[in-house]
Amino acid sequence: MTKLSVNINKIAWLRNARGGNTPDVIKAAVDIQNFGADGITVHPRPDERHIRYQDVYDLKKVISTEFNIEGNPREQKFVDLVLAVHPDQVTLVPDAQGQITSDHGWDTITHKSYLKEIIAVFRQAGIRTSIFVDPSEEMVKHAKECGTDRIELYTESFAAAYKQGARQKAIDPYIDAARVAMAYDLGINAGHDLDLDNLRFFAENIRGLEEVSIGHALISDALYYGLENTVQLYKRQLDE
Repeated sequence: MTKLSVNINKIAWLRNARGGNTPDVIKAAVDIQNFGADGITVHPRPDERHIRYQDVYDLKKVISTEFNIEGNPREQKFVDLVLAVHPDQVTLVPDAQGQITSDHGWDTITHKSYLKEIIAVFRQAGIRTSIFVDPSEEMVKHAKECGTDRIELYTESFAAAYKQGARQKAIDPYIDAARVAMAYDLGINAGHDLDLDNLRFFAENIRGLEEVSIGHALISDALYYGLENTVQLYKRQLDE
């Protein structure tokens, strides 16, 4: 069964917009896991515009489900944080400094040497690694050579095409990428722009899908449906 990891960056962003501690990011994370989420994801960035580095340390103390930290490993501060906190999983994302949101996966050919080196650091510490990749068979093949445990398929192009009604065209590259990942014994995660409209179709068509990470859409839906109900709505898309 595919697991749901909830990215809580947007909750932190709302807190930071006003100052103080409302909403309480740590309490929200505990509530989300109590509401049935299988994991909590955070993506601290160097400017700490949403999740702060201290949040990550505080979350480690209270998260009993899977804890996933995303970020760009070229930031030494990020590497040090992951090694100190020791989450269940680290997801490596090739974000540029100041980037609003992730918008592409790793070129696992061009950056293979670097990825091998940094992934080895995390694996030596006993932390499962996942790397963000586009739905490209070539990128997935070379991801295996980087030494990662899993890939996370970047799903923005799927979501955009799905919204336009081109469902089969949207999903086909991901089916192919997932097939290659399974052939190379890579775990499969996915994330970015997955929502209540497209999640079930995606999950039904991707064999071997172990985990989805969803933040913006889920937190946005919670404004209308309530946080507990929204977590259950997303879980239902995966369970059914």
